[in-house]
Amino acid sequence: MGANWHEDFIFNLASLVRPKVYVELGIQHCKLFNQIIPVAERLIGVDITPGAGNYMTKSENVQFFNGTTQEFAKELEVHPLQIDMLFIDADHSKKAVLQDFKDFFPFVASHGLILLHDTHPENEYMMHPSLCETAYQAVEELSKETESYEMMTIPISPGLTICRKRQAQLSWHEK
Repeated sequence: MGANWHEDFIFNLASLVRPKVYVELGIQHCKLFNQIIPVAERLIGVDITPGAGNYMTKSENVQFFNGTTQEFAKELEVHPLQIDMLFIDADHSKKAVLQDFKDFFPFVASHGLILLHDTHPENEYMMHPSLCETAYQAVEELSKETESYEMMTIPISPGLTICRKRQAQLSWHEK
């Protein structure tokens, strides 16, 4: 299994869930983002690198936001939307992952999915800032209080944590 196994996993998950709104924080070269286009109604890619949008397949249901994740979160405060699937893969530091989770959680739909990347580095080398850094520490902290969500990490490096926002176990039991 290669280091990018998560891309196939997320695509297959999105194919099942069929999100109305998919948001990816940190799109880099859009490999995963472009795969999701046929299975989501609306997609928004966020990246601080202006050229990242050039890798995005052009489509009427695709939008590129050039800026920080915090700037995009402020944009959502003005123009809110319900996110069905959110992929957090921008800055991999504990602090940034926690901030992204906190900033975007209110915009995630009930029973929506939040995917966090780089949450199970296989060794110390993988904790380099250009790789997984300290993202796994954010998951450790977020796992302490899961009243309104549940989390599970796939323990295959570099790791992927799946979070489901929920109040009740069954979606049709939600108010």
